[in-house]
Amino acid sequence: MNQVSNKTDKNTELAPKQAFWFGVMVCIPMIIGGIPFGLIFGTLATSYGLEPWVPMLMSLLVFAGSSQFVVLGLLMAGATLPVIIFTTFIVNLRHLLYAADLVKYIRHLSLPWRLVLGFGLIDEVYAATRPHYDSGKLSLSTGHYAYFGSFLSYYIVWNVSTALGIAAGEFIPELSNWGLEFAMVATFIGIIAPYLNNFAYWSVFVVSGVSAIVLVNLPNNLGMLSAALLGLLAGIISSKLSNITNSENTIKNHIAKDSDGGAL
Repeated sequence: MNQVSNKTDKNTELAPKQAFWFGVMVCIPMIIGGIPFGLIFGTLATSYGLEPWVPMLMSLLVFAGSSQFVVLGLLMAGATLPVIIFTTFIVNLRHLLYAADLVKYIRHLSLPWRLVLGFGLIDEVYAATRPHYDSGKLSLSTGHYAYFGSFLSYYIVWNVSTALGIAAGEFIPELSNWGLEFAMVATFIGIIAPYLNNFAYWSVFVVSGVSAIVLVNLPNNLGMLSAALLGLLAGIISSKLSNITNSENTIKNHIAKDSDGGAL
């Protein structure tokens, strides 16, 4: 069985409380971008004539911004329950990729811990905490406290912003037309940008971005899923090509060194 190396020095390893607050701090940029999104969700829900408890309960129990907007649209379109369930399942399939990547860091935790962290597995929390495992800032022993700190802080602010949006919808009916949703777009750009440092990541970015635009009119948000799968495929292929190229260059360098040594 492959073991995940823990690059964190025991002397610099964060204590549980430190890890928790570290998770809160690294999630702040994501939280700022999510506040307008929560406001808009609450406002739209009330403008569609839903009782205030409906969007509030969705934010408390679903806790998935894109799915909540999809459900809202489907409810207004009179979609049946099976259609709503299937569509939200498709929209959230990307979380399977997040979970597959994170499992090596949390498989040693108890079932209650894994269930809590699974509920909190959203784009923003994943993006805020995952890179710090690679950097060595977070360890296997306390990294989940940082993850929990990111999740809990985002969860609280998301629900507060939803409640404020519901209240604002009663007094500012035009709030949903202010273009505040661009804050979430900017947040996701911020999530992606730091990773664009090699050919594999750029291939994922270009292929998935172009595919999402081309396939935008597919029903049930299948365009987004297809774009994600195509981007994943592009990343796998480009990574393999990069590895082959690197291996060939290494072999050539060894041959060149051997030739130089033989000439001497």
